[in-house]
Amino acid sequence: MAKAQRGAPTQKKKKEAGFPYKFHQLQTEPLQRGPEDRPRMLLKYEQHVRPWLLKEFGYKNPFQVPKIEKVVLNIGLGEALKTPKLLEQAFESLGNITGQRPVVTRARKSIAGFKLREGMKIGCMVTLRGPRMWEFLDRLLNVALPRTRDFRGVSRKAFDGRGNYTLGIRELLIFPEVDIEKLDKVPGMNICVHTSAKNDEEGRALLDQLGVPFRAA
Repeated sequence: MAKAQRGAPTQKKKKEAGFPYKFHQLQTEPLQRGPEDRPRMLLKYEQHVRPWLLKEFGYKNPFQVPKIEKVVLNIGLGEALKTPKLLEQAFESLGNITGQRPVVTRARKSIAGFKLREGMKIGCMVTLRGPRMWEFLDRLLNVALPRTRDFRGVSRKAFDGRGNYTLGIRELLIFPEVDIEKLDKVPGMNICVHTSAKNDEEGRALLDQLGVPFRAA
């Protein structure tokens, strides 16, 4: 009888660590690099996660397997109404984080109580797809989130009922690309991961296998 590998996590330990899904052997195999040097998170999805989901949920067609379609990053700055410079700083920081030029967001309607008029600049956003999306997710999971103070994982419940997940970042400083000396105020950010999953269970399984550090329920 073959001896178990030293340090290999048992099924019991996996459940305690927040892994509700069966562990598949494909996850332990090394990634096979292609000639185009594609993002490693994309390779992980294609070589490990997609086959695991296909087997776990018993999809009849490979095209039914959930995938990430886009990632939307949004910074809201109500203070920019009085201090436009804050929006300029957030705009630059978001561009540095994503490698893509942000789009300025504007108020959709006027709110007299907040002295807000329709069309006023209130923030900025970026929509990532393709290689930049996968590269950002890689940096988010493996570099930025571990830099969060007292980090214990992210919520398992922040899904919208259709498999899409929203994550709130309190401070952009967890991203190494942000220069604190260029910020008068450190803003936060919302990150929405849009998937093709039909429900939250499929969406959670997809993100879990990609390495999103969900807190134990």
